[in-house]
Amino acid sequence: MENFKLVECVPNFSEGRDMSVIKQITDAIETVDGIKLLNVDPGFATNRTVVTFVGAPENVVEAAFRAVRKASELIDMRRHKGAHPRLGATDVLPFIPIANITLEECAQLARSLAKRVYEELGIPTYNYEAAANRPERRNLAVVRRGEYEFLHKRMSDPKDAPDFGPATFTEQAAKSGATIIGARDFLIAANYNLNTTSTRRANAIAFDVREKGRPQREGGRPNGKPMKDANGNIIMIPGTLKGTKAIGWYIDEYGIAQVSMNITDIKTAPLHIAFEEVSRAAAARGVRVTGTEIVGLIPLNSLLEAGKYFLRKQQRSVGVSQSELLKIAIKSLGLSDLTPFKPEEKIIEYLMAKDDTAKKLVDMTCKAFAEETASESPAPGGGSIAAYAGALGAALGAMVANLSSHKSGWDDKWETFSNTAEEGQKIMAELLGLVDEDTAAFNKIMAVFAMPKETDGDKTARAAALEAATLYATKVPLRTMQASLKVFNIVKEMALNGNPNSVSDAGVGALMARSAVLGADMNVRINAAGLKDKAAAKKLIDEAAKIVKEAQALEREVLEIVNKKIMG
Repeated sequence: MENFKLVECVPNFSEGRDMSVIKQITDAIETVDGIKLLNVDPGFATNRTVVTFVGAPENVVEAAFRAVRKASELIDMRRHKGAHPRLGATDVLPFIPIANITLEECAQLARSLAKRVYEELGIPTYNYEAAANRPERRNLAVVRRGEYEFLHKRMSDPKDAPDFGPATFTEQAAKSGATIIGARDFLIAANYNLNTTSTRRANAIAFDVREKGRPQREGGRPNGKPMKDANGNIIMIPGTLKGTKAIGWYIDEYGIAQVSMNITDIKTAPLHIAFEEVSRAAAARGVRVTGTEIVGLIPLNSLLEAGKYFLRKQQRSVGVSQSELLKIAIKSLGLSDLTPFKPEEKIIEYLMAKDDTAKKLVDMTCKAFAEETASESPAPGGGSIAAYAGALGAALGAMVANLSSHKSGWDDKWETFSNTAEEGQKIMAELLGLVDEDTAAFNKIMAVFAMPKETDGDKTARAAALEAATLYATKVPLRTMQASLKVFNIVKEMALNGNPNSVSDAGVGALMARSAVLGADMNVRINAAGLKDKAAAKKLIDEAAKIVKEAQALEREVLEIVNKKIMG
């Protein structure tokens, strides 16, 4: 599945109040095989629902078409009112590359869908962002200019007409409006909650920070006439956040104003930096940001980086668990200010894994894991146990680093210990992954024995599959050895310079790492013995032997340091 193409689609429908309508639209999406519906996020005040689904490109395009068709049947734009700008029943529909597909390929999908929507449904369509046929239409705000109420005038203007559609405002266009279809990179839609009801102040804050900024006005007066350059274009004063678009609005449902922001470049303007900048701009105008509302989904890494950012501001170690980083991010950004923020429903990676029914060893309790190991099943076996031992060694190293970073009187060392703890967390995560991968490698070998062996062709295919599975089963414990060897750097550093009260924990970490290396080495050798390619087998065994020798030497070093400190 390495080359499996995965596309995300995030259509926005102009209905956020009638759940029966929303359900019919999402049901239409789910009629397509291979589609996974990740999120449905209705907004009462905006009267708008953001839907997120993923799948293979051709499946996503078909699901998107069915959604547009169903929305055009159920939503009449002549009766629609809401706080959010909109142009049609299906207002905007972007394709987003997730895996093994380019942005340009997604743009091609968008153009072909836009053409089909008009030809088969009679709905006018515009292309935007990466799919734009005109440079100015890369900007969604330009495409949606005047909203639905101005569409009847635009359609007859050659400069403003849809990319696909009639030159007149048809009955179908009157009912469904126009749909804006495009392709873009992943964006985060975030609304920053303000302790004010003033839309004017919210807009002012939005203009302070958004990349586009605000018009430069004569005399610098708020009500002054916008100034223009020699070509007649309005001169803009750029905002402070590149890669962002923002407006201010009042949400009756919550009784507050918000700065509504699309972060279109999450590398240039990470969520936490945008939050800090909106907070700064708000404070300069006597307003406070009370929290953040995430619309739709968010990548896990955006929240992990936010958690690390706020821990660093406190001079606290960032080498903590993923759940702890999420807790810090949620609290610091005020993600539960309006409604409880549920990571399992809002984080895209968690939703992708939600329906994964495969039983993972690392998700078991300690007791259940031990009982499963003790059962008559041959897996998990020594390879998985070795990987888990290595993970525990890394965990102990990270623990000593975290304790040291918080030790009274060592405030000037917090960052050094934080870096060590963070490295320990990375190694631990790698080894935890190898716990299940070692069992999966064993299962691959077992699967080969179920292959047919009736004909010569069957036997040839079976032999090739067995060789490949055995090679894989040999390389996995070698990776466990390589990862476990890295544990010694951490526990040695912590034995030398960490909190002296925890030096024994560093020593136990070294013992666990050594056990992991020696245990995994046994698995390398027993699996390599089954390889037909003896040259490849020897190379793997020789590499493993080097790691064993190095691990044993490092263990002696660490234990010597530990014992000296214990003895005083």
